[in-house]
Amino acid sequence: MAELIIHSEKIKNNIRYLSDYFDRHNIHWSLITKVFSGDKEFLEQILSDDVIDKINSVGDSRLTSLKNLKAVNPNMRTIYIKPPAEIYAEDVVKYADISLNSSYSTIQSLNVAAKKAGKIHQIIIMIELGELREGVNRDDVMTFYEKVFDLSHINVIGIGSNLGCMYGIEPTYDKLLQLSIYKELISEKFKKKLKFVSGGSSITLPLIEQGKVPKDINHFRIGEAAFFGVSPLNNKQFKELNTDTFEFEANIIELEKKKIVPEGVLSDANIGHTADFDESNKDETTVKAILDFGMLDVDYENLEALDDDISFVGITSDMMVVDIGSNKTREGNKKYRVGDRIRFKPNYMAVARLLNSKFIDKRFV
Repeated sequence: MAELIIHSEKIKNNIRYLSDYFDRHNIHWSLITKVFSGDKEFLEQILSDDVIDKINSVGDSRLTSLKNLKAVNPNMRTIYIKPPAEIYAEDVVKYADISLNSSYSTIQSLNVAAKKAGKIHQIIIMIELGELREGVNRDDVMTFYEKVFDLSHINVIGIGSNLGCMYGIEPTYDKLLQLSIYKELISEKFKKKLKFVSGGSSITLPLIEQGKVPKDINHFRIGEAAFFGVSPLNNKQFKELNTDTFEFEANIIELEKKKIVPEGVLSDANIGHTADFDESNKDETTVKAILDFGMLDVDYENLEALDDDISFVGITSDMMVVDIGSNKTREGNKKYRVGDRIRFKPNYMAVARLLNSKFIDKRFV
């Protein structure tokens, strides 16, 4: 089978580097592991005590993943990073030490569940800052906090926002400053201290040293930078982080010289996706390789072939076709044979899908 290769030590070094970096800037951070979908083998391989020593909490957006985090390390501090479904309040309290929230009725249910469990559940209330995803509307913030402060088994530890995830709204200084202002207003009106102003993510990292992050923003939720070494703000390497943390290798199961343009009447019955082709090339041929993965496993657009001579031809549910040109090296030798592997660099979404495919092997190195 095709195989996802995970460079464990490089990922561990990224996490350690970020811990030291945030420590120097007096920032708390949560490591967000949702790309791994609670894969126990990953959790055991990566999240050793020395690696997570300086991390405030480890988070995910799936309850099953948080359950696995607690199973691997019962003492691990966990954070649920999307507003919970009200029906799962008891599980949220059981597996998450902290949760991000934007619905008062859900927080009420969490309060009931926490009281039943004999716990105090900690929450960060999310504020809508323009991304139009989760968050209390700004006009309702003060009223919202007033109601939540009255709940007996809820401890409000912060205020937060989510930017850059759905519409790509940039976390500008002015946007983040709004969080700081709300924190000050809440503290002054209710005489409550909010420990965290959670406005940072991988997209915000490059802004820290540019002086574009207000000093009150003291909590970051980081996934992509830790595991891939880049910031989504510019898709460039952040500092000294490793970017070669994942590889994807697929087996060549057929290798033949074939025409560039398909023959026959094209219909809407195809189930795959194909590259555009020029009818003027209908008599030309190139060498094409069929690989042992398909749409069910990953979106080809999230893969980058490490061989520049390789180009996409088409993909179906379980196979992908690539064009490898003449299949010759510069010296004139045959480059690939059936049984050889072609290597790709997967991005964040590719890794997330590949780890969820039961048809893809994974190997830690």
